[in-house]
Amino acid sequence: MINRIAVAVAFVVGIFMVAQYFISSEISGRLYNLLLDYYQIIFAVTMIVGGISLVRYHGAQIRRDADSRVYSIVTILAVAFMVVSASIAGTGPTSPYQWAFNNLQAPMQATTFSLLAFFVASAAYRGFRVRSTPALVLALAAVIVLVGRSAFGDMISDKLPELAGWVLNNPSATAKRGILVGIGLGSVATALRVILGIERSYL
Repeated sequence: MINRIAVAVAFVVGIFMVAQYFISSEISGRLYNLLLDYYQIIFAVTMIVGGISLVRYHGAQIRRDADSRVYSIVTILAVAFMVVSASIAGTGPTSPYQWAFNNLQAPMQATTFSLLAFFVASAAYRGFRVRSTPALVLALAAVIVLVGRSAFGDMISDKLPELAGWVLNNPSATAKRGILVGIGLGSVATALRVILGIERSYL
C-alpha cells in the first residue's frame, strides 16, 4: 500500500512539474515554489538519514575489521566535529567549522584531485596508442589541441592555435553535442519511467 502511494505521488508531482513548464500561471507558480520548499525539507531529511547510515556502517567496521578501524574512527570523529562545531559556533569565516574546512578538507580534496592526473595520464596513454585509423585521428587531434593551446603553439606556428580552435569548435563540439543529446534523451526516458511507475528503484 505504501509503495502504491509513493508511486502515485511521484506520478502526480512528475506530471505537474512537466505541465507547469509549458503552462504558466500564478497558481502553478505558487505550487511550483511550494514543491521546491518541500524538496529542500526532503533533502535535509535525507542528509540526516545519510549521516545515520554513515555512523552505523563505520560503527560496524570498528567492531569487526581491525585493519580499517582507525579510518572508521577518524571518519566518525570528523563528521561529529563538523556537525557539532557548526551547530555551536556557526559557519562564519572565523568559526572552527570553516577552519577545519579550509585547513583539512580542502587540502585533502586537492590531494585527491591531483592524484587523478596520474590516472588521466595513464588512460590517455592507453587511449592514444595508434592501432587503428580512429585511434590515429584521436591522437592527432589531441596533439594539435594540447600543443596549440599551450605557449609552444605560437612558437611553432601562428596557424597552430587557429587549427586547435577549429578542432575544438567543429569536430569536438559536434561530438559533444551528440553526447549531450544522448544524455538529454536518457534523462527524459528515465524521468518517464519514474513518473509512469516502471522504474521503482527509489522505493
